[in-house]
Amino acid sequence: MMDRDLRLIKKIKKRNSRSAADELISSYYKEIYIYVFKQTSDKELSMDLTQEIFISMLGSLHSFDEKKATFRTWLYRIATNKVVDYFRSKNYKYSNIVEDIADKEIEDKTDFTLNLEHKEDVEKIQRVVNKLSGEHQEIFRLKIFLEATFLEISKILDISESTVKTKYYSIIKKIKKEFNEV
Repeated sequence: MMDRDLRLIKKIKKRNSRSAADELISSYYKEIYIYVFKQTSDKELSMDLTQEIFISMLGSLHSFDEKKATFRTWLYRIATNKVVDYFRSKNYKYSNIVEDIADKEIEDKTDFTLNLEHKEDVEKIQRVVNKLSGEHQEIFRLKIFLEATFLEISKILDISESTVKTKYYSIIKKIKKEFNEV
């Protein structure tokens, strides 16, 4: 996989090969889309952000250094930054992310109540996470939505594994504190 990625990257860098770019994108598209969708729960938005991620990837491919990170690691860094940027954007802050409850059909009141409580919890966690620094958001998003290990996160963000663990557990502590204050 890595050799194939590097071969494609060289073709893109040297000859601006569109077929190599298409092959590289198609091999990672679904994986990146799923990573973004887990965070946004919005199909159209996830498609837009995934497209932006690959446009950014192609635009900055000249700066990719295989000695510093694998292509996959580098791509997830771009994806995570795009998602963090989106959640910090005015577009997100002013958009209505909560579905109109009146439009929902209420089939089972207990099920509806549980779903509503779960949705409110997820939104509360998103609000806490969105207030964090970029690096803290990256750590949280990679751990929760990519289900990356602390070691993988340390490689993606180029920081020590112990720093990742410390910051992740401080984030969890902040989220728990926020929930206990309610």
